[in-house]
Amino acid sequence: MSPRTNDDETGERRVSSAERDETGVPGTSDTPAAAPGDVMSETEPAEKSADSGTGEHALTHSADHAPSGSGLRAASHPEERAPSPSDHRAPCGSDDRVAAVRRVGTAGRRWRAGRLAGSVVLLAIALTGGAVALGTGPAPAAVPAVSSAVDPGVLGGGNLDASIAALQTHLRSQPKDSGSWATLGLAYVEQARTKGDPSRYQQAEKALRRSLSLAPDNDQALAGRAALAAARHDFTGALAYAEQALRQNPYSERALSSRIDALVELGRYAEASKAAETADARKPGVPVFTRYAYVRELRGDGTTARRVLEQALSVATSPGDTAYVAAQLGQLAWNQGDHKSALTYYARALAADDGYLPALEGRARAQAASGDRAAAIKGLEAVVSRYPLPGPLVELGELYEARGAAGDRARARRQYALVDAWIALARANGVNADLDTALAAADHGDRAAALRAARAEWTRRHTVHTADALAWALHVNGRDAEALSYARRATATGYRSAAFLYHRGVIELATGHRTAGRASLAAALELNPGFSPLGAVQARKALGGAK
Repeated sequence: MSPRTNDDETGERRVSSAERDETGVPGTSDTPAAAPGDVMSETEPAEKSADSGTGEHALTHSADHAPSGSGLRAASHPEERAPSPSDHRAPCGSDDRVAAVRRVGTAGRRWRAGRLAGSVVLLAIALTGGAVALGTGPAPAAVPAVSSAVDPGVLGGGNLDASIAALQTHLRSQPKDSGSWATLGLAYVEQARTKGDPSRYQQAEKALRRSLSLAPDNDQALAGRAALAAARHDFTGALAYAEQALRQNPYSERALSSRIDALVELGRYAEASKAAETADARKPGVPVFTRYAYVRELRGDGTTARRVLEQALSVATSPGDTAYVAAQLGQLAWNQGDHKSALTYYARALAADDGYLPALEGRARAQAASGDRAAAIKGLEAVVSRYPLPGPLVELGELYEARGAAGDRARARRQYALVDAWIALARANGVNADLDTALAAADHGDRAAALRAARAEWTRRHTVHTADALAWALHVNGRDAEALSYARRATATGYRSAAFLYHRGVIELATGHRTAGRASLAAALELNPGFSPLGAVQARKALGGAK
């Protein structure tokens, strides 16, 4: 059945195209109105979630610290902190499903090619949380969770959707308020990112352009453009906009944070570390602390990363900051194979915000590694029913495969198909999804497409994650000799990843480096014996076969 659209709904006020401009704000346009399918309904129910990984760890699991004698202090003003999560809870039931289907339907109308229609339907099924996709019955209650990466001060109340509605109302009466247009653009970036709905990025771009047309070179809009570029995985553009913003305002926390993110995602780790030190000196606070910790982790210094995050947690006062930092500590513990500590940190994050999706996803992963597969599957089913991103979809599919019950193989295939749907939606809205494609397709899709995507991503940026993705894509396409140098490069910085070591070990064995291959596989299993529902099993088999 085709997803329902705004035009199908009854019982809500309709806003005609003549009343609304392309930014989603009724009655402010100086240009022809956008088509009805290209805007967000003001009356769309609030529904918040949080960012989970899509392969871009620096944006969703990033962290940073300041050198000894420098920052690592609590932000001294409330506006320096990320907003607290809202206490709003959307009702469970048909309204949630209607909003989800309407959201996907709106995005789907942007696709001019009819061949994408099937993907839209698949993604709509996931967003509705229906039993067809997951076999879980009714969708769970809405799980609000505001990302702590939201620009401090942008959304003072912490309720993203309510803040956007308030901004839209304000801009109807004050359409020349450049600052509010910039704030709206930033809010749309966060809404797109935290809802997993890339179609919102177009509204963000138009709002930010409006701000710059009213006040050229205003730092808030330039910082917003940096955040938007980073969200679309255009990290070169993100860096350029961040630098422009910092020339206007050297203390812009959003721009300082985006500069670190961009440098990390371009693989310029030494520069990212210096940028984090600068950010800490200028604008210390949780966003900077967490980014510095991630830079340290990427360079193999997990001890410093943990210390910084623990200090950041000790100064976190809002539920949003507490959930965010505790989840980062959970992710760090998970990477190091400490599943018990990971579960403890995720529990703390969920105590602060019981709907924080990175913590829900991380908890499910740690539960699976600890042997509680049933709880892990149940948790991930709830996550992907609200937030169908590639990472949790693949994880859930692999858990189904590992369980092997009746119908699990078909359930797994549905999750992998939904990954393709999300990637198509992302690309249709200007997001570079090559890394997502490479990571998912190498094991669960078109291997040739995985290699094309990985090569394309490598031409743009040389990070440990792109090196690993390219190495594995080359391997699954039978090109192990070429893969080996990339696999070694992925582990060269000291970043501790069991998945990277597993990939390297398999490639080393395939190229005749048996001693090195056994060492890499053993190291992967020692570091994190439950790093992947399927990968850990394959690592044990490969290690056993290599003896």
